[in-house]
Parts: sequence; structure tokens; C-alpha cells
Amino acid sequence: MNGHGGHSNGVVGIVDTRQGEHYANHSDPSSSANGVSVANGYPAPSPTPYQLHNEAIVDHLYHAGFQTGNYADTILHVHQNAYRLHAIILSRSPFLAHLMSTSPQSAGQRAIYVHLENEPEVTVEGFAIALGYLYSAVSLNLLRPENARGVLAAACLLGGMDDLANYAYEVCRQSISVDNISQWLEFVDAIPTPTDGSSTPVEPHHMPPSRTAIFGAFADRLKNDVLHFLVVTLPSVLNVHGLSSPSTPSADGQSSDAGRDTLLQIFSRVPFDLFKAAVESPSFQIGSDQARFKFAKDAIETRKRGIARGQGAEETVVLAFGQNNFGGSAVHVTRKLRKRPLWKVNS
Repeated sequence: MNGHGGHSNGVVGIVDTRQGEHYANHSDPSSSANGVSVANGYPAPSPTPYQLHNEAIVDHLYHAGFQTGNYADTILHVHQNAYRLHAIILSRSPFLAHLMSTSPQSAGQRAIYVHLENEPEVTVEGFAIALGYLYSAVSLNLLRPENARGVLAAACLLGGMDDLANYAYEVCRQSISVDNISQWLEFVDAIPTPTDGSSTPVEPHHMPPSRTAIFGAFADRLKNDVLHFLVVTLPSVLNVHGLSSPSTPSADGQSSDAGRDTLLQIFSRVPFDLFKAAVESPSFQIGSDQARFKFAKDAIETRKRGIARGQGAEETVVLAFGQNNFGGSAVHVTRKLRKRPLWKVNS
């Protein structure tokens, strides 16, 4: 199989055997319950001989070309794996087309090397699925929430596959949950924060490349999706709306607001720029302004022992009264550098 020794191509564990099957979370609005294609209540026209012929060609390319590597003219080395592939198919990717055009070719098969040491977001599985997509869209069947970010990173790297990138992005967006929010917060924390001009600029060549740079505009879209989850979805899921929320007894027998406690623990790990945007957002409905102020204050106290510890900055929250509050928000979060102690030098 491709990426492993032997006489066939593919990556163990992700070879597709579900021809024609949709992604598990994808529903086709043109299919009826019995699997017959319908359009506005009428059966859809049967595929033409030309469509069937084209589908047969694509199916042959994927299974005989990508999965088994028959008649390959190019060996692609990546992640200590080797794929027997075909230059005419690989040329669909601008990245691989450039790599092939700039790699020396001796007699026989061409060999190209993809170095991903500095691209940790491009996983072995994600890269394999993206390679398969160059041959056939059947690779979409292999997308899952667990591998979607790696697929998105690989699609952005290879280029020329906007449909795969958008599909993988949608799977990522829909997969954000309480169970994996910690991983998404780590991802967001790696996205460079735009400067507002108040800090000392850093020359680009002095800054190491961000691990999220490969995602391009998708990185900011995912960051906004995480923010929306924190502001809108999470309080709703945890039932934190200033109403009665689930309560659990604590160790000393006192009841505590389980939903608010969970929300507090999550917000204690949120990067500051996202924390500020979430707490100040009018969409962050967890009760009155006083309740939101109290929540922010409690979160900042927890953050002092965790994410904000040792950063040389102090986070504070202010509750404004009246109409002239901060940008329409009654709760305003700030962060300022702690003053360094001044030492007097005796002459």
C-alpha cells in the first residue's frame, strides 16, 4: 500500500473500501430514505453513459493508480513513507508541480521529497487523504473530526483542492465541543495576534514561523469559530444563562453551579485576546452585567494561577455604569505590564 513497503499503495488504516458512501455526518438532500435520488419529489434522471464512463475512469485511477501504485512514474517520499504515484496527477497540485519541475530527474522513475519537519499540523493521515483526493473525491469518505485539521493543513499545503479544504474546514468547525475545546484553545494560542501598534514591532525574520501559518485564512476563520463557541454555544450547552443551572454538591456539602464552574475552568485557559473578546461580547449572555463582571473577576483569579502566571502582565476587569461604557459593553477587561521595581544606586 502507498506509504508502506509491499506491492500496493495506501496508508494502513485509512484505505477506503466504501465506494459511493457519504461522510457519516453528511446528508444528501436529493436522496430519499430508500436510497433513490429524488428532486422535488420526482426521481432524478439516471446517469448518462458518459457520466458512468467518467466515474469508471476516476474509480480506476484511484484504486489502480493511487491505492496500488500501478504504472507509477514518480516516487514521493514524505514522513518516512514512500508513495508510487503519477506525475500527470500530481501536477494538479501547484506545490507538487513546482517540486517536480525543480527536482533533478535521472533515468527511470522521478523521486521527489516533501519535507514537513516544520509543518507539525500536516499529519501522516491528512497528507495521505489529500494525495488521494488528487485522484478522486472518494477521499472525502475518509474525513473524520479526528483527522480533519490534518487534512485541512495538507490541502492548504498542496493547493489546487479548494473543495477538500472547505469540506475539511466544515468538519473542523462542526467538531468543536466541550470535550476537545482544550485542543482548539492550544491551536488558537499558536495563531499570531495582530499588533495594535502599542507594542515594539518585531522584525519578521526574527520571528519563527507559526505552526498555524499553513492554514492561511482558515486559521482566522477557525479562531472566530472557537470564539463563537465560547460566547454562544458553550453557555447554552452548559445552561449558564442566569437561570437555574445544574447544581452538584461540593466536597463540603455545599451546592455549586456545575455549569458555571465548567465555564470558569475553560475560560481560565483561554488566550487573553480571545478571553477579552468573549467576556466583552454582547452575545455572551450569562445573566446580568453584574453576573458577567463577577464571572470575569473569578476567571481572572483562576488565570493568575495558570495561563496568566509568569507573563509579567496583570489582568483586570472593570464594570462600567451608565450609557457611556466601553464600546457598548458594561464589562471591560484590560491587561497591563507590571511595573518593574526601581533600584536606587548609591554613588
